[in-house]
Amino acid sequence: MRVNVSGDPSAELRLRPLSARSVVLSLLLGAHPPELPVRELIRAVEPFGVGGSTLRAALSRMTAAGDLRRTGTGYRIGDRLLARQHRQDDAVAPRTRAWDGDWEMVVVTATGRGPAERADLRARLAALRLAELREGVWLRPANLDRALPEDVTAVAQTYTARPDRPARELAAALWALDAWAATARGLLAHVAAAGRPADRLTAFAAVVRHLLADPVLPPPLLPDDWPGAELRAAYAAYQRELTRAVRRRPYEEA
Repeated sequence: MRVNVSGDPSAELRLRPLSARSVVLSLLLGAHPPELPVRELIRAVEPFGVGGSTLRAALSRMTAAGDLRRTGTGYRIGDRLLARQHRQDDAVAPRTRAWDGDWEMVVVTATGRGPAERADLRARLAALRLAELREGVWLRPANLDRALPEDVTAVAQTYTARPDRPARELAAALWALDAWAATARGLLAHVAAAGRPADRLTAFAAVVRHLLADPVLPPPLLPDDWPGAELRAAYAAYQRELTRAVRRRPYEEA
């Protein structure tokens, strides 16, 4: 679904309609711990247009696929999706440290990999908020408080660098910052206008996907009026709202 906000062609958003599976995953990935009793799941999905029979069919398929596992009283996300929840949590509240001007550089050294392996590694490096300077050379400002995973360090060498090119200019060349900011502002306008629960969940699912693509650069390297913090705050507020609604007991409803 495409949504245009404020009549601005640059603010056109492509929002993916949420299936029953997507609704269940959105609710569980936003829950801590990522587990809900069946009775709470049934009540939680109703505002999003998911009926009981549709929910049961979705839960059965998701359990068979390993996305969910049955607990004593309900369902919990499977181990494979725990990594996705961690990435989502980090997108909403990234761990950063003071930036002293150093850049993190990763040089891929492994050879003999097939196209699928190379594509997977590129996706992994991009998910780590690195940008490709040229083939096999990835970098970013060293302001993230995290270590690279072993599956990356096994095929690459890591360095600390100080590029000669001005840092702000280099960041603008590596990331499409203006485009990211324009989409973020469009999302903020859309979530402010969305009224129906299903529309809000769809919009905030798009917000999470967009936050995953935020390079989380040091403030001096960002354009003026960067909307990253505002987008994170909007999602965090919605997550709290959704958690309260999901966890609300029947006797609390009036």
